[in-house]
Amino acid sequence: MNAPPALRAVSRVDNLREQVSEALRAALISGQLRPGVVYSAPVLGEMLGVSATPVREAMLDLVREGLVEVLRNKGFRVTELSDHQLDQFAKVRLLLEVPTMGEVAAAADNPQIVEALKALRARADEMAEAARGEDMVRFIQLDTDFHTDFLALAGNAELVTIVRDLRNRSRLYGLEAVARAGLLDRSVAEHSQMIDLALAGDRPGLEALAAQHIGHVRTLWAEPPR
Repeated sequence: MNAPPALRAVSRVDNLREQVSEALRAALISGQLRPGVVYSAPVLGEMLGVSATPVREAMLDLVREGLVEVLRNKGFRVTELSDHQLDQFAKVRLLLEVPTMGEVAAAADNPQIVEALKALRARADEMAEAARGEDMVRFIQLDTDFHTDFLALAGNAELVTIVRDLRNRSRLYGLEAVARAGLLDRSVAEHSQMIDLALAGDRPGLEALAAQHIGHVRTLWAEPPR
């Protein structure tokens, strides 16, 4: 029997639907929302501390993205992805993200980029805190923002949109187990190392680390649910 996902309540602000969408998407990516399992909007809303309405609206966003499907009079079911599909996502990410992060390192003489890279340290610290607290939904949200903000420094907004979509469609089924075992430390530390390498203008070093980091998606974090 599947344990209910440990979702954290969202704050009540104007962009509630967006917050709910992000929380559900992160729960899906991290494997807290399991493939094949049916989830009702009222139950998810109770976990998030909101009514069922913004959950239904958010779930319909995920339906349009192909991440969940509607089961009439029952709720929503997370769609399943094959290992082949997940491998394809990771390979495309390698092709896009590695050279783009290298471009950021090559532009390390730009004062604006330097300041933006330094500002990313706070997000890396927040990620470390989320990992220690085993808050995988928060970890995924911060991780996505860190990487897309880093990539955005290269100036290609279309690429950032594609990468965010690929990340949203991925599944990190083993992430919770990795966190419980204290094995996320290496990945968390790599974020600060990426910043250091970019600031040093070390393009080859950053590209190698970026490739290693993305590799965790299909190795360290890839164990399917049991």
